[in-house]
Amino acid sequence: MIRFECDYTTGAHPKILEALVTTNSEACPGYGVDIHCERARIMLRALCQAPEAGVHFLTGGTQANTTVIAATLRPHQGVLCAETGHINTHETGAIESTGHKVLALPAAEGKINAGQIDRYCREHYDNPAWEHMVQPGMVYLSHPTELGTVYTLAELEAISQVCRRRKLPLFVDGARLACGLAASDITLPDLARLCDVFYLGGTKAGLLFGEAVVITSPALNHDFRYILKQHGGMLAKGRLLGVQFEAFLEDGLFLEIGKQEVAQAMRLRRAFEEKGWPLFVNSPTNQQFPILPNGALGPLEQKYSFEVWEKVDEEHTAVRFCTSWSTTEEDVDALIVDIQQL
Repeated sequence: MIRFECDYTTGAHPKILEALVTTNSEACPGYGVDIHCERARIMLRALCQAPEAGVHFLTGGTQANTTVIAATLRPHQGVLCAETGHINTHETGAIESTGHKVLALPAAEGKINAGQIDRYCREHYDNPAWEHMVQPGMVYLSHPTELGTVYTLAELEAISQVCRRRKLPLFVDGARLACGLAASDITLPDLARLCDVFYLGGTKAGLLFGEAVVITSPALNHDFRYILKQHGGMLAKGRLLGVQFEAFLEDGLFLEIGKQEVAQAMRLRRAFEEKGWPLFVNSPTNQQFPILPNGALGPLEQKYSFEVWEKVDEEHTAVRFCTSWSTTEEDVDALIVDIQQL
């Protein structure tokens, strides 16, 4: 079985494993205060051009989302996000379990815009019953989105401007940020400049596990480690995160992986288009969503794993093929040949 259902089916990139093996016998302090975590922090701050930013390493995306949002919001506040956002659709009520409501907005291809955010806030405060309603307290975006789409720099700047005028912290979920950087005009310095907090995801980009949360807001960074501990995010063997991120950031490995994942996905996209299978959404990243005739599903499922996304009509189904750091040329070649022969 050749697997395309997600980007974390295999272990770790060889350079990540090599770093873990090389440092395996080192004795380090726990809880992320070791030399490897500190060096990774310095490296990431430099890449972000944000020397004062707080950098915190967590093990997974849901943990990062829940911890950041819980640390940001007051008890009466909720978080604005796209209706398709990961925190709204795929985290088992993790945000709500902390006592905060997810305030979902209609999304065009997975994205929300500055006008929607501003309008939601205006309508909230214009409502005579405003104090009986959950207050919008922050904005959550994902880049790329759940549909593989990306924000442009202009879109992010507009959203950031509204958030700052409305005093709403802006949080960008970067679980697949390596691909987002490869497929958009947004850079790490842009994210550091325009957001209050974002993270660079490793789990979906070749690490065994790990997300690097970057906090540019001094107020949010203050006491963040208390919240990190409270939410189970302070890993005792924290150096395992630091070592991985050192290797991930060294010589731009994270960018190399993102570009590789996108390049393989674009090969698949061309094959789908040449076959005459339309795309459910225009994704420039490692997630591709072709609309297949139902008769093609069975033959492909004999050899490949992929995710059934949405029934489009009685005869067609949108599916997701997802490339990863370990997707090989041979894997893609085989799938392209089988697509052509259907």
